[in-house]
Formats: sequence, structure tokens, C-alpha cells
Amino acid sequence: MSTSSRPRRRLFIPFALITSTALLLTACGSGDSGSTTQAAGRGDGIPTTDVVSSVKKNAAAVKLLPSGVHGLTAAISVSGQPPGTSYLEDGKTLAGQDVDFAEAVAKALGIRLKHESASFEAILPALDSGKYDFGASNFGVTDERRKTIDFVTYINDGQGFATRTDSKLKKVTDLEQLCGLNVATTAGTTFEATLEASKKVCADAGKKAYKVQTYSEQGAIWSSLQQGRSDVVMSTINGLRYAVAHQDGVRFLNEYHRLDVGFAFKKGTKLAPAFQAAVNGLIADGTYQKILKKWGTSGSGIDTSRISPPEIKD
Repeated sequence: MSTSSRPRRRLFIPFALITSTALLLTACGSGDSGSTTQAAGRGDGIPTTDVVSSVKKNAAAVKLLPSGVHGLTAAISVSGQPPGTSYLEDGKTLAGQDVDFAEAVAKALGIRLKHESASFEAILPALDSGKYDFGASNFGVTDERRKTIDFVTYINDGQGFATRTDSKLKKVTDLEQLCGLNVATTAGTTFEATLEASKKVCADAGKKAYKVQTYSEQGAIWSSLQQGRSDVVMSTINGLRYAVAHQDGVRFLNEYHRLDVGFAFKKGTKLAPAFQAAVNGLIADGTYQKILKKWGTSGSGIDTSRISPPEIKD
């Protein structure tokens, strides 16, 4: 994720094309060599170290599973941008940080895990219907979401900004700084909700409102920024850091607001205690740290998993 881990910078256009198709970005392998796979048309490597297969069953966590649970379905949004989830070259297999955490928890609980790709904005509403057992797509824990969703935290990520290198923006500490600008983000996210809820700051300051532009694909977001249709991107801190390290002409601005990130469940789920115990077991045995290292997100590590904690306010 850091520029030091990817010394050679790549042009933007191939990156945008690949992220928009999300088919050629990533692969997984075995062993601890930290090997990478190369996407067609690019020289950038994606981490392929196997950090999950050695996970042992956690007897204490298994005891917390509701009776009769032998397999679960996880809904995962495919962003096409590491450390988020992408497809392998077979066009079917999913890989990414959220996938690794979900797989590691499933192995610790001794259950089968079925992945189903879904649009980000569709996952949380579908949990209540029972279509999926849980969601694993970098869902930030907010007080609004906690009204209808239970969470089991596994990392800390949050909201950040990026822009073109020729932008006059240096750091966004107040959304009033965005007044008059076009802000690109992903539909159905905390970023969209934050931006929409705060639009009044511009009117209160007597300034032109910023425009929120939502996209379903990361490639479209970066194309919009590079081509000047957008002035700034609001997205995950980890995703932004990775993206700007792999394309020219853009730069990370700053972290804006940190959030706990968790597996998402239907409100009142009985699965939460088992998942929490499994995550804490992964932290204790070192698997957790290996997953973070693989995806370059060690700065997002947590000390202990919690169930539906209050939203971080800062």
C-alpha cells in the first residue's frame, strides 16, 4: 500500500481500466514467500501469500456457535481495488483483505464459507431478509447503521481524500473546503452519507454547494478525477493509499475520520460472540498480523474485536 513497497509507479489509464473490469487484478497462492501475481498489461504485483490455510480450529470460539451452524454465506462487494476485493483471473474466485479475514474466521470456527458477490449498497438491506448470513466489505461501524445491523470489528479504517497533483487542496479538515467542487465517491457508503448530510455547511458559509458524484466502480471514480470531471475523491483510507501508490498524477490528501470496520450481521444475530472470539484468537496467534502485513494495512490493526461498539467520534 505504501509507495516504499511499490517503488515503480504506473500510469493511470491501465489501472483504471483494470479496476473497472475487476477481473485481472489479483490472485492467491501458497507458501510464505510473499509472492505476487501480475495483472495483464501491467507490471504491478498483487500479494499472493497464503496466510489462511494454516489457521487451526478455535475450540473456545466453536462452542459459541449456535447449534446446527455448519456453513455460512458471506456477501462481499467487488471493488476491484486492493486491499478491497477483486476477482481472480478465472472471473469467479474472490480475493482481498476482507476475503482473507472471512476465510480465517471460518477456518477458526470449523465451518464452510460460501462467497457471494453483491453491490455494496445492496448487502446491508439483504441481511435482514436472510439472503446472506453476514457481509464482509469494509463496513464502517456508525451509530446509524447500528440501529439495524450488528457488527463484529476486525480492523480500523475510515474516510480520507485524494486529488490530482495539480490541485490546490493540501488537506481537508472541514468539508467547507469542498464548497464549489465535484466530489467523487462510492454509492451507498458512509462517504456518500457524510457528504450529503453536511452539504449545508456551504450554504451556511454563503458558498456554492459541492456536488456529490457517486459511482459503483473504482475505475470510474479515478477516471472522473483524472479527466477533470471530479476535483477530489472521498474513499477508504487504505484504498486511497493503495490507489495513489499505483498511478501517476494523483496524491493522497489526508485521513478525515477513522471508523471501526466490522463483519455485518442482521440485528440480534447469535453469531456475533463466536465471530468475536474467532477474531481475537487470530490476533492472539499471529494470523491477524500476517493478513494485515500481506495487504499493507498494519496501521489499521486493532487490539481486540468488539461487538457493535459506538461510532468513533473525532
